Amino acid sequence: MTFPELVDQVRSYYPEVDAGCLERAYDFASEAHHGQFRLSGDAYINHPLEVSYILAQWQLDTATLVASLLHDVVEDTAVTLDEIRGEFGDEIALLVDGVTKLSRIGYTESRTKEEQQVENLRKIFLAMAKDIRVIIIKLADRLHNMRTLDYQSAEKQVEIAKETIEIFAPLAHRLGIFRLKMELEDLSLRYLEPERYYDLVQRIAVRRQQQETYLQEVMTVLDQKLAEVDIVASIQGRPKHLYSIYNKMAKKGRELDEIYDLIAVRVVVDSIRDCYAALGVIHTLWRPIPGRFKDYIAMPKPNMYQSLHTTVVGAGGQPFEIQIRTWEMHRTAEYGIAAHWRYKEGTGSGDKDFEAKLSWLRQLLDWQRDMLDPREFMESLRIDLFSDRVYVFTPKGDVVELPSGSVPLDFAYKVHTAVGHQCTGAKVNRKLVPLDYKLQTGDIVEIITTKGSGPSRDWLSIVQTSQAKNRIRQWFKKEQREENIARGRDLLEKEAHKQGLPAEALKPERLEDAAGKFNIFSVDDLLAALGDGAVTVAQVINKLAGGKRAADLTPPPVRPWSQKSKPSLGVIVDDIDNAMVHLSKCCNPLPGDPIIGYITRGRGVSVHRTDCTNILHHRNGDRDRLIEVHWDTTPESIYQVQIEAVATDRPRLAADIMTAIADTKTIINAVNARATRNSMATVDLKVEIRNLEHLQYVMDKVRRVRDVLEVRRVTPS
Repeated sequence: MTFPELVDQVRSYYPEVDAGCLERAYDFASEAHHGQFRLSGDAYINHPLEVSYILAQWQLDTATLVASLLHDVVEDTAVTLDEIRGEFGDEIALLVDGVTKLSRIGYTESRTKEEQQVENLRKIFLAMAKDIRVIIIKLADRLHNMRTLDYQSAEKQVEIAKETIEIFAPLAHRLGIFRLKMELEDLSLRYLEPERYYDLVQRIAVRRQQQETYLQEVMTVLDQKLAEVDIVASIQGRPKHLYSIYNKMAKKGRELDEIYDLIAVRVVVDSIRDCYAALGVIHTLWRPIPGRFKDYIAMPKPNMYQSLHTTVVGAGGQPFEIQIRTWEMHRTAEYGIAAHWRYKEGTGSGDKDFEAKLSWLRQLLDWQRDMLDPREFMESLRIDLFSDRVYVFTPKGDVVELPSGSVPLDFAYKVHTAVGHQCTGAKVNRKLVPLDYKLQTGDIVEIITTKGSGPSRDWLSIVQTSQAKNRIRQWFKKEQREENIARGRDLLEKEAHKQGLPAEALKPERLEDAAGKFNIFSVDDLLAALGDGAVTVAQVINKLAGGKRAADLTPPPVRPWSQKSKPSLGVIVDDIDNAMVHLSKCCNPLPGDPIIGYITRGRGVSVHRTDCTNILHHRNGDRDRLIEVHWDTTPESIYQVQIEAVATDRPRLAADIMTAIADTKTIINAVNARATRNSMATVDLKVEIRNLEHLQYVMDKVRRVRDVLEVRRVTPS
């Protein structure tokens, strides 16, 4: 490739090109790269020149071509970005900077290769958001590198080919640049599966020779019939690319003889009306195969692809595919986003249609901000960006695009977050379906909502899209936060009242000061941390009191279960002072439980829950021994309570439950875990509890442990 050949190629589609600007960029890059060589032995300047020629074949604008000539200058030479900006302006500098940053991502020992790849991709998408031409230059750069991959080591060949087929080929597909996508896939297959690649090349070459005569006959007949109805058309044979054939054989277990579209016919006409007219002619000539007709004109793909696809059976029972499109559709199919370029000289950048076509990119940027885990990010890409798509309809006929495998919940969240949260059922094609029903292209989906309802945690294992998963997680995070704020405020007010703090101590400005001492940024965050157990109420009161009452806030000593307690135990016996009181072990009452006293012989008053079976028995025969008692809210006593958790059995179940309880600053006195039938497990724990509210808080924490199904308080029978 020479520079004059590049200029000639650009003039073929843009005669008014500023060749002087291109020449200035070429001379600048040649001087900067002087003395540098590629592994092939070629002068390094040949690489940016080849990249620019690829972009000229895609008919890109002058700024993109200039930036492509300079795309490695900042990365590989002493030239700075400021020099580029001073010589060629801000627009060119922005493009060069975008591509340069993609190449400058270094590998560090503290990061895994997967994390480094994710960081690379994040930078790519952020650069794309600023200017989509950055990724187009990067794709052309990758294409030329793949064409010259022979000069790399075998290990490097596999590494680059794998990254190409997993990331850059799908990106080319999403941008609608099909010619590029097919070449990247075929080149990647050549290095990833060389034996199968060359075997397939040989076998397909033999079959194509056998089909050439048949295909020529089909094209001749079709040309004559279209001419008879005054349809001007260009008819071509279209060979199927190798990776597509390989994929069908590998994924669907087919043999080469079972793949019928090795060679297809493409019909290019002048108008959409002619597309449908040509389809009618084709279906009168050959019998169409049911279920193999696709109308991408009425329903374009998200990458702007439009065409009519039909598979028919020709003479001798030989099936073949025919594609019908206009010249504009053909150009779009070949060059994708570049065919609808908004940066062409003389046109602005406010193209609303163009922005709509890149809506998937904005969604991707929104989703990736919430994903810190590299594996989750990569899985999101595979599902939301690179997977196959299904197209379903709302009841009003609007088309909704979703990844293959999506369920009605994905559809609901795609329509609106509130619709997803309030979804309680779904109808597909007017029939009720379960929420995990796999949607198919053409389905009409109706979501049934109930006001006030919310999502279930089970939905996270059902939905496919990152959008739905993120919205569900955010809902639970918000709900849990609100519960913790309410619980924290209640705990704080009760403790402040108990400690005799004035009302002024709980004013917002005082609470903000206390939050700052914990490095917490708002009052709500402080209350949420208090409700969640991250900080204790004693710590917060201590901060509010300025540290003067720290000694008064020391938690009361825990009484062992077997130790004799003080006469009151936090219970007041009506009309009797200093009565000896003990809490009955048969029902283990806690502050907050409804209670009643029973006067024993020689052991004082025994306190029971009012629903205790023993008390119900005494009510029938010893009513004169029953006495009214109630809880004293002043002292803070400790009571031992037994709780039982039933869960699906798994490793570390008991440890996770104990950790959840320990996070609440609750002491555990005994644990007994046992496996039961049907892969279930039961964990019994004796814990030290202050009151009924404390018990409920601990039980709520245990319920949140993974695989726990039920938590209950146990009273001796």
